[in-house]
Amino acid sequence: MSTATYELLAAGQNVLNLGAAFIGGLVVAGALIWAVRVGMKVMDQEENRPRPEDQPRLPETGAVHEMREMREPDEMPTAPRDGERLMPYQLHHSATRTGKDQQRKRWLPGSSGAFGSGGPGHV
Repeated sequence: MSTATYELLAAGQNVLNLGAAFIGGLVVAGALIWAVRVGMKVMDQEENRPRPEDQPRLPETGAVHEMREMREPDEMPTAPRDGERLMPYQLHHSATRTGKDQQRKRWLPGSSGAFGSGGPGHV
């Protein structure tokens, strides 16, 4: 075989590669167009969006404000000794409860300082 034959084969291979890339691009573009059309059909079948009067409103009393309280741990109830297990309805809904003492802990001079802060710690 001569070099001219190899050049023709190489040129033919390049044409085939270019054609395959073009056809692949058309397939991808067609798939994207199909996906957009299917999405538009699905959106047409969905319910209408809520109107402004359907949106939530503030209560008549105004905005709800946060509440501060001191919490303390709520211990897990112990199971009876007769081997009966605790049921979910016997457990509390939260791991903490409202504390008996609602006074906020105040800072005392000379009692602050934490690990690495350079302070003397609790004195």
